[in-house]
Amino acid sequence: MEKTFSTEWLGRTLTISTGKLAKQANASATVQYGETVILATVVEAREERANIDFFPLMVDFEERLYAAGIIKGSRWIKREGRPSEEAVLTGRMVDRSIRPLFADSSRKDVQVILTVLSWDQQNDYDIICLIAASAVLSVSGLDWHGPIGGVRVGRSAEGKFIFNPTYAERLESDLDLIVAGTPERVIMIEAGAKEVKEEEMLKAILAGQKEIAPALDLIKKFQKETNIREKYTKAKLVSEAELAEEKEFNEAKEIARGWLDQNAAGILFNQVYSTKGQRKAAVDELKNQLDTFLFEKQIGKDRRSKVVGQLMKEVVDAEVTRAILSDGRRVDGRALDELRQITAEVSLLPRTHGTGLFSRGETQVLSIVTLGAPGLEQSLEGVEGAGTKRYMHHYNFPPYSVGETKNIGSPSRRDIGHGALAEKSLVPVLPAREDFPYTIRVVSETMGSNGSSSMASVCGSTLALMDAGVPIRKAVAGIAIGIASNDEMTKWKVLTDLQDLEDGKGGMDFKIAGTRDGITAIQLDTKTIGLNEEIMEQALKQGLKARLQILDTMTAAIAKPRADLSQYAPRITSFHINPDRIREVIGPGGKVINEIIAATGVSIDIEDDGLVMICGTDAEKAKQAVDWVKNIVREFAVGEVFTGKVVRLMDFGAFVELTPGNDGMVHVSQLAPYRVGSPADFVQVGDVVTVKVKEIDEKGRVNLTMLGLPENEPLWKNEKGKDAAGGFGRGNGFGNGRDRRGSFDRRHRDR
Repeated sequence: MEKTFSTEWLGRTLTISTGKLAKQANASATVQYGETVILATVVEAREERANIDFFPLMVDFEERLYAAGIIKGSRWIKREGRPSEEAVLTGRMVDRSIRPLFADSSRKDVQVILTVLSWDQQNDYDIICLIAASAVLSVSGLDWHGPIGGVRVGRSAEGKFIFNPTYAERLESDLDLIVAGTPERVIMIEAGAKEVKEEEMLKAILAGQKEIAPALDLIKKFQKETNIREKYTKAKLVSEAELAEEKEFNEAKEIARGWLDQNAAGILFNQVYSTKGQRKAAVDELKNQLDTFLFEKQIGKDRRSKVVGQLMKEVVDAEVTRAILSDGRRVDGRALDELRQITAEVSLLPRTHGTGLFSRGETQVLSIVTLGAPGLEQSLEGVEGAGTKRYMHHYNFPPYSVGETKNIGSPSRRDIGHGALAEKSLVPVLPAREDFPYTIRVVSETMGSNGSSSMASVCGSTLALMDAGVPIRKAVAGIAIGIASNDEMTKWKVLTDLQDLEDGKGGMDFKIAGTRDGITAIQLDTKTIGLNEEIMEQALKQGLKARLQILDTMTAAIAKPRADLSQYAPRITSFHINPDRIREVIGPGGKVINEIIAATGVSIDIEDDGLVMICGTDAEKAKQAVDWVKNIVREFAVGEVFTGKVVRLMDFGAFVELTPGNDGMVHVSQLAPYRVGSPADFVQVGDVVTVKVKEIDEKGRVNLTMLGLPENEPLWKNEKGKDAAGGFGRGNGFGNGRDRRGSFDRRHRDR
């Protein structure tokens, strides 16, 4: 039976419905906000997946172009294809919000699918997806410790917070913040900002938390008044042998736990392990000694393997946390607010347009900048419509970066997410398109990873952009802040620059990027029950301190963008033409512009307002193209003199090419200072003559003359164009009819 629940939330109606669609899922619900509608479903597999050591949660966001009344622009493929980056990022955002609230001991696949059914062009679907996922999980019967809510926070020009702003309001905002959690605890943060101060960011987070309450109350009401479905379970008969095996396994597990309680700390902390390899070796040593101990207790191989597999991560996480909380001791010996060693370099590669290498401990990222013509911008097509993007950051995470072997395929969701975070971090400092019209692509290659390679790619990108001569306003750096905490969050300590073993249960990954003057991006994931105000304040404080230290190191490598672009980078020449004459540059079917491109090897982009951008690596060819275009649209003035070829003959005159694509006409009476019977008797197509603009008529036609120009005297002296009688015709000023002073005899002329 269909049930519907509604409330007013931040000026719009929020509605949750269930019982009508997708009835074979474990649970389903539709959530509507304004006229944007999301369908959320959740299904749990009936059997556990074997031989895995993680909770297999999948969150997928499905874009449907019909939601916005759009048919795909591709001529050949009209069906939605692989998910767009925006779809991947929406799914990841929801995943990061709901995952910490699952019991990660389960090994059954759980899949949450979010489908946008309608989009009203006002309310972004990502917040509604978060609400929908929380609502459907709350009535699914799964072991999920929700519900939670979420809200978007913007800020007006006057400094006032705007909650769930429309798209138009977001364009004017210096902050785009998503907060997920409850009014008491924050589970997930995603933010982009234009250098917002730490204290202002904290205020925005806390203000957003308060506005979550109405949505969360509606979900709780929905949960209370909806019959929670029973889990799909498959009855299983358990034999006496299986019961005995389970009993023996639990006994072996208790024996192993007792040994670990006595020996884990001594093995993991008997010295300072400064590298990831040393720490991994210490964990392996702990595994081997535990396996040997269980062997001596005559526990079989299969049972030993299962016991060690279940206990090791749990015990290592617990021991690392205990050492931090009790002794303030980290596995590599650093202080809680201490960075690993940082280095920064630029100009590593000879032919690229700009490079930066950033290292922090064993995390190492090489970023490379490529500059291109404006026409190389990325085209975007999705539910939110079509658009373009001139700055792109792509992140790669090859298996060698962690010393592993693995098939290399298309970018993972993680790769896309890390690339988008670094891209968001740099956007606020990029030059305006009018000042620097290049398309900019940065690729960050992860050469080594041991803690927050995404933030290292922010630093590497800054170095590479400056090395390429991109006039970014300020340098941007990023750092990951962690935490060690107990289950109840009554004890905690914040860690600067977390790595490997510190990113376990009770931890967080609080990534903060920004300039010296403020935050440009935040991404928070946590493996706790949520963060309170005190924790967030401390994390932001330590993040600022670390960021300033990193910026000092980066500044020592390159203090500001280079004054000139690389010699291998293309050059763009920009100028405006009359928009009414764009069609002349393009030509019928693109004939003219394609001819210019083919002849000069440049790329040409023309905008509707008449802005022309010509891009090429050969300066001489680029200048040729610029002159070509300018000549096509040139506005001629009376008195200008040109030398050009005769391109066409008519009975009444000759047409001369003044500039490529622009001809003027010399009337037969203006060819020579004597009568010319026919233009063809005087000049031929291909002849080069000198002409002067005599007038420009009301239709814009250019009328020319050859008279009064000394350059044409050799042509006149050849006496071309004499009339049929062999003498000079009337009105010519040479030969017959001259008086002694060389002036015209009026009587002779007028006979």
